[in-house]
Amino acid sequence: MLLFGMMTVFMGNFGQSFFVSWFGSSFQESLGLSATSYGSAYSIATLASGLLLMWIGGSIDKVSLEKFLLFCTIGLSLAALTLWQAHNLTTLVIGLFLLRFFGQGLFPHTAITTMMKEFTLNRGKGLSVATTGVPLGEIILPSIAVFLIAQFGWQQSWLIIALSVPLFYLPLALFLIKRGKNKKYAEHEPTVDSKTSKPLKEDGTRRTLLADYRFWLALPTVLAAPFIVTGIFIHQGFFLPQMGWTAIFFANCFVFYGIAHWLSSMYAGAMVDRFSGRQLFKYYPMPMLMALLLASLLTGNWVAYALLILLGTAIGSGSPIINALWAEVYGTKHLGRIRALMASLVVISTSISPILFGYLIDNGITGSELFFWLAMYVLLAMFFAFFSYANEK
Repeated sequence: MLLFGMMTVFMGNFGQSFFVSWFGSSFQESLGLSATSYGSAYSIATLASGLLLMWIGGSIDKVSLEKFLLFCTIGLSLAALTLWQAHNLTTLVIGLFLLRFFGQGLFPHTAITTMMKEFTLNRGKGLSVATTGVPLGEIILPSIAVFLIAQFGWQQSWLIIALSVPLFYLPLALFLIKRGKNKKYAEHEPTVDSKTSKPLKEDGTRRTLLADYRFWLALPTVLAAPFIVTGIFIHQGFFLPQMGWTAIFFANCFVFYGIAHWLSSMYAGAMVDRFSGRQLFKYYPMPMLMALLLASLLTGNWVAYALLILLGTAIGSGSPIINALWAEVYGTKHLGRIRALMASLVVISTSISPILFGYLIDNGITGSELFFWLAMYVLLAMFFAFFSYANEK
């Protein structure tokens, strides 16, 4: 099941911004799109996928994992086939919408929800192993994308991706699920939280979540990392000259981002099992706060390494901590619906930050000022987090 989780998260990388970005210039040149047109199409597709994810994602609580996975596999293949035949803006938007919905949305949602339900005593470690599929993709897939585009062209590359999902991924995933069900390792869900000596909630629904004031206090911290990192990466062309960094140099630094993402995810998963997601939640944004303050106050090549390493640490540690938090507080009965809501909100936040950052840039904000105000946002979010779930000892 651990291998299934990691492999499923990895396949979802085809819908992540870091992979799609390698095809951005090809989309614009082939379809005659301006940067504004392409950026708007991408944001609209992402926003629509986030809204739909809130509705569809909860179905994983109602149907078998095999049926849900088959639906996801067909959808991701259809997305790649649509981009293979993308000849106008309308087709591109449809293809990007399907790619973001199934790739960025449902594939990692399926994997992470499964890990949260399969593992209880070692939930943090299970989540950290599965989510290593993201940094693994960040290290491997850009080179694969460049190779495919150079050898076969951007359209044929999407045909190869479309065929790989049902022919290679699906049979192996179904085999792993079958083997996992045959292995009765049975981690029993405790009825009492050993860290708080309080009864665990077994029936927390999305309505329970939305009616809980602690959720609203925690939400700015939950959304901080994906919101900020997406905005920074999308608009890196704006602040790179101001920081004195070249595009090639910054791209080379991404290796350190991927490594930090991977290592912090594994470490945070072990810490979750030792301390709980609730106790760690208030501390996870600290590396991000340090990164933004450094970038707002200092310059030099070493700042680029520090920025990406610290951002990678925040992104990597946040996933197992936050996902474990929902299971600890609200139980696992309606976990798919709860996590679908959260994944939807995260996707929506990643559609807003590029537009918001673009507005601020067009109105004269400098790179250092942008980093500073983002740091203030993180600081305020951490203050709220101390009065949410994290204040439970």
